[in-house]
Amino acid sequence: MKKNLIIFVLLMLFAASAGAQSLSPIGVWTNEEGKARFEIYKCGDKLCGKIVKLKEPYRNGKPKMDDNNPDKKLRNRPLEGLIFLQGFEYSGNNKWDDGTIYDPESGKTYSSYLKMTGKDSLEVKGYIGISLLGRSQNWTRIK
Repeated sequence: MKKNLIIFVLLMLFAASAGAQSLSPIGVWTNEEGKARFEIYKCGDKLCGKIVKLKEPYRNGKPKMDDNNPDKKLRNRPLEGLIFLQGFEYSGNNKWDDGTIYDPESGKTYSSYLKMTGKDSLEVKGYIGISLLGRSQNWTRIK
């Protein structure tokens, strides 16, 4: 009887831990304004993200570039295809933390977390110092 109880408890713990990560941010997303599409994907044992499509990818007939990057050597890379999310680790409760988000409009990089708020909704927050001080966006899954 004790053996069956132990097996049952272990199965329940395994099922609970498997269910805790049931909402995954891996996929293609759009931001609130619909100005871009982003792909979140596994990179090693962490999550990363890149810009896959801009609503307006060209400026003066040429692809938009990373013009505001503080590193002058990186200013000639196109925004489409740019990796701007890096280093996110699962921290529990459908949240991925300890990552960074690069904002090509300002050229600044912020600490960041990703939190699934529903099957097809994701809170993305960038902040300096503590997460109470920062800006959040809600993204919608496209696929």
